[in-house]
Amino acid sequence: MKEKIQEVLNKIRPSLQADGGDVELVDVDEKEGIVKVRLTGSCFGCPFSTMTLKNGIEQILKEEVPEVKEVKAV
Repeated sequence: MKEKIQEVLNKIRPSLQADGGDVELVDVDEKEGIVKVRLTGSCFGCPFSTMTLKNGIEQILKEEVPEVKEVKAV
């Protein structure tokens, strides 16, 4: 599951990098379906980072990896 999540994040990454940000995978709780990521660059502290996380990253991960239940920023 972790490898699949990393693949999806690699697909998302170019659009984040275009705005000066990035995302890195921190941890995956396969039992609970919780993915922890760290937003970096201009994404870190951005007022829209919650929207990026929930409406972008989380939504795409849930579509691509059905085992994912939630994405949290750490």
